[in-house]
Amino acid sequence: MATAQDETQVPEWQRQLEGKDPQEVLAWGFQEFGDKVVMACSFGGITGMAMLDMAAKVNPGVRVFYTDTDFLFSETHELIETVKHRYGINPVGYKSRWTPEQQAKEFGEALWSKDPDRCCWLRKVEPTGRALEGNRAWISGLRRDQGSTRAATPLVEWDSKYEVVKLNPMALWASKQVKEYIAANNVPVNALHARGYPSIGCTHCTRPVKAGEDERAGRWTGFNKTECGIHVPDAKVEAAGAKKEQNTPR
Repeated sequence: MATAQDETQVPEWQRQLEGKDPQEVLAWGFQEFGDKVVMACSFGGITGMAMLDMAAKVNPGVRVFYTDTDFLFSETHELIETVKHRYGINPVGYKSRWTPEQQAKEFGEALWSKDPDRCCWLRKVEPTGRALEGNRAWISGLRRDQGSTRAATPLVEWDSKYEVVKLNPMALWASKQVKEYIAANNVPVNALHARGYPSIGCTHCTRPVKAGEDERAGRWTGFNKTECGIHVPDAKVEAAGAKKEQNTPR
């Protein structure tokens, strides 16, 4: 797990990594944290796939996880299988402690349509915390140009939510650079991208985007919500979710 020294080192690491390419950030992360760094990949965006391709070339033994919300598109599961064969990587899926049936009984039917923040906490935020247990750092595919909530994303930061170091190797890249890398390296991507879905989450909360819309505009339509909560320092339903933890189904 991360240490207090890791947190205090972040400003110096930020200085060291300033302006570095994604591959350089990844190589540094694998060297600095060894087997105590893990990569998150949603298999729902091209940035994560470009980053996974880079990581597999820098470190073929990279560990990868994703949150299996029980509501992923079939195309997302198909991409995970493709990755297993292409890279020899076995991504580990972390599920909610609540099955969909238990969630409906505890919090009401179709929770995503009434309280998407809570649904995301149960099915994505809390499982990510379990995925990061025992690690000093994790790697995410955030980019600054993905939206206003990500505009200040640094290459390395202290993740106060999960109390680990967080690397964002793709932060400085623009969408065009990612697409060029995908094409040049024949990187597999989610089939739904070709159908107007640039950012893919759960079936209930993802739609195709319209011309001119932000690439994350297709997420949580109808709600003032652009993030699931994983990348938000204090998800507003965290405390409520924690109170339920003592009664969590096992």
